[in-house]
Amino acid sequence: MLAEVHGRQVSILLVEDSEDDALLTLRALKKSTVELEEVVVVADGIEAEDYLFTRGKFEKRNGAIMPKLILLDINLPRMSGLELLRSLRSDPRTRIVPVVMLTSSAAEQDLVSSYGAGANGYIQKPVNSSDFEEVVQKVVKYWLEINRAPGDWMTGVASQQA
Repeated sequence: MLAEVHGRQVSILLVEDSEDDALLTLRALKKSTVELEEVVVVADGIEAEDYLFTRGKFEKRNGAIMPKLILLDINLPRMSGLELLRSLRSDPRTRIVPVVMLTSSAAEQDLVSSYGAGANGYIQKPVNSSDFEEVVQKVVKYWLEINRAPGDWMTGVASQQA
């Protein structure tokens, strides 16, 4: 399904190592009023970097097209969400892609570290599944419908910087 929001193609990168949380997030996204072209799920920071920078199993992906939103867990195997976030903010291809931390962590240090590393938002996952769905739907609606992003940055920035 190809959808456009304000004339732009939409996709989300979900970086989540918990299969249950990934499935819950995907269910919430399916119920969302925002039509999504694609939702890609990866299980850790290294796999997310491979996707974004077209390496490994993602080498044939069009690297000029970046996700419109990254939903990122903090506690991930191999490379933490904070390490990934720092990597994304240091690369011109991903510097302005919105990243919302979607985590079970209530630790103040994680909150402060996330914003310090360049997160656009920090959401503690609600325990109740209906509350979780509502939060995910609100986050997606805000970032993909309400928030105003620069022109065609998802294709322009990556191709100019490559």
